[in-house]
Amino acid sequence: QVQLVESGGGLVQAGESLRLSCAASGTIFSIYVMGWYRQAPGRQRELVASITTGSSTNYADSVKGRFTISRDNAKGTVHLQMNSLKPEDTAVYYCNAENIVTATGIVRNSWGQGTQVTVSS
Repeated sequence: QVQLVESGGGLVQAGESLRLSCAASGTIFSIYVMGWYRQAPGRQRELVASITTGSSTNYADSVKGRFTISRDNAKGTVHLQMNSLKPEDTAVYYCNAENIVTATGIVRNSWGQGTQVTVSS
C-alpha cells in the first residue's frame, strides 16, 4: 500500500512564498513520476508541475518562472517551492505519484489528501 502525505500549505499574502512537501510511505522501490496538481473551487484539477526519476520537469504555463519542483528519489519525497504567489494560485494542492514499484507490484497512480494554499491580495 502506498500513502502520500503532504505538508506546507497555508495562508500567505500575494508576493510571498510557500514550500509544499510530500512524502511517500510503504514498501516502495521506485516512483517514476511525482507531481503536484491543484483544484480551485468550481474548477477542474490541473497539473502544476511534475518530475521524473531522471529529473525531467514539466510545469503549467501559469507557474513557470515562479514555482520549482524537486525530489529526493532515495527518500521518496517531492517538494514544490512556490514564489511570487498570486491570488489565482489559491487552491487545494494534491501530491501525485505514478508508476510506483512496490514489494507487491506496480501501483499506477496514487494521490495525497490535499493541502490548502490560500493567497490573499
